[in-house]
Amino acid sequence: MSDEQETNVENMNREGPVYECVSCGRRVPHDDLQRYISFRCPYCGYRIFRKVRAPIVKRVKAR
Repeated sequence: MSDEQETNVENMNREGPVYECVSCGRRVPHDDLQRYISFRCPYCGYRIFRKVRAPIVKRVKAR
């Protein structure tokens, strides 16, 4: 795992949602995006994000 990916994982441990830039693929916490008025990626300036979901497995009993 590269240093950049490790810092992204550390950022995801913060409270609040994490977003992934559609253009460059970097993950940015919501706190960092609130700093910018136009909600742009701090790395590439792109405006479209995808919300990163936690990989939670929901188990349902079958009857």
